[in-house]
Amino acid sequence: MNKTLKEWKSFFEDRGIELELIKEYLEYIDRLETNDCPVIFEVEHLSKLIGINYEDLNKMIFGEKSFYRTFYIKKRSGNKREISAPYPSLALCQLWIKENILSLDKSHFCSHSYTKKRSILSNAKIHINSNSILKLDIRDFFPSIKINWVINYFSSLGYSENVAFALASLCCLNDTLPQGGRTSPDLSNLLLKSLDKRLYRLAKKFSFKYTRYADDITFSGDDIPAIFINYVSDILVNYGFVLNNNKIRLIKGDKQKIITGLDVSGEKVRLPRKMRRDLKKQVYYIKNYGLLSHVSKQKIKDPNYIQSLLGKLAFWMYVEKSNKEVKGMYEFIKSLNRDN
Repeated sequence: MNKTLKEWKSFFEDRGIELELIKEYLEYIDRLETNDCPVIFEVEHLSKLIGINYEDLNKMIFGEKSFYRTFYIKKRSGNKREISAPYPSLALCQLWIKENILSLDKSHFCSHSYTKKRSILSNAKIHINSNSILKLDIRDFFPSIKINWVINYFSSLGYSENVAFALASLCCLNDTLPQGGRTSPDLSNLLLKSLDKRLYRLAKKFSFKYTRYADDITFSGDDIPAIFINYVSDILVNYGFVLNNNKIRLIKGDKQKIITGLDVSGEKVRLPRKMRRDLKKQVYYIKNYGLLSHVSKQKIKDPNYIQSLLGKLAFWMYVEKSNKEVKGMYEFIKSLNRDN
């Protein structure tokens, strides 16, 4: 249970701490509690709060490279994405920071990633039935967010310089946010609140709508001019970001418009046509020719094929909640899964 300022004062007095120093401590505590942040006096105190050895914590702060496992995953483009996952001891520290500090702060309402009650669906819904869609991608998103931003963020909450540095160091690798860190998603949203405000104001000035899902930026409106891309780019450059020129998409008129993997071309959000057709075709063949025949003919070797198909149909139901046809297909495949 958190101590009141009066209890803290008694605590310090009982330990014979000088009045001037007590005053400084109480001001520090008040500043943190005003921001609903846990009180952390120094790194040793932080180690006790997390429940980790002080020497081990210092090793993570000043030698973080030894506490990450780096691997690569293939992107749809064929390129590789570097993932740096923290080892359990560092992951524990990051999880503590996430749950006790970051989770108490809120991201901008235009940001739909890594946030409760927001998703790729809520992100797409904002842009339903728009004549123009502008899709942009920030290049090297997490590596572009530097440790100084993170230090300044923790300092702005009221933490002392050494505590802010320690917290930031536990969240960063090579002085940037690592893709794969437990705190990276939350920090990216919180650190970009100012950017989201500026892009939202820019959109509002032109009567456009704006959302951001991690590094995916979307604007929609009646008629977005190509020059608008330059306005956005100029703002991003001020924050140290660069647009991925290969992923700039300005779509107008009756063309299919896909945002965060979902179709927003009509009056409601739907799965893209190609995905809908493919799922319907799979269920049709299973219904008419049987599961074994379908699997054999299509040379499907995945032992979890039915579970995978169920997952895709469940996602379709999530996107199109009122679609009874999808629900029927889901129940049919689910019955096969029960029988096997």
